[in-house]
Amino acid sequence: MMNKTGTLNSKPHAKGPVSFVVVFYETEDKKNPIADFLDSLNPKMSAKIIGLMELLEEKGTALREPYSAPLGDGLFELRCKVGSDITRTLYFFYYGGKIVFTNGFVKKTQKTPKGEIKLAKERREDWIRRHNNDASICKR
Repeated sequence: MMNKTGTLNSKPHAKGPVSFVVVFYETEDKKNPIADFLDSLNPKMSAKIIGLMELLEEKGTALREPYSAPLGDGLFELRCKVGSDITRTLYFFYYGGKIVFTNGFVKKTQKTPKGEIKLAKERREDWIRRHNNDASICKR
């Protein structure tokens, strides 16, 4: 389960020489949009997304469809469906095995909205700027 620091309460998972750990993007004023998104969902959907995040920690860059899909430019979406409800959470891989989740949304259209992708890119750039000492992203 998620803790108050925006990470999952699990140990990093090893896939070969790299261990992966999920991290939630935080704004400079310590707001956590991913935690807020998860809190806004019904409990079943939230629990399923967290379970998929744990699977992503375990599999890392090897996780593929139907759970994860590339969006281009180093961004990915974690895909979740409960009944007829569909959500997506966007993320990128960062140096040191970090998987940084930037934003999430309830899917209502066939394609991922451009505004959500733009927001993920902006947050990724902000993350890299503030964590410049290890500024590499992995583009699976």
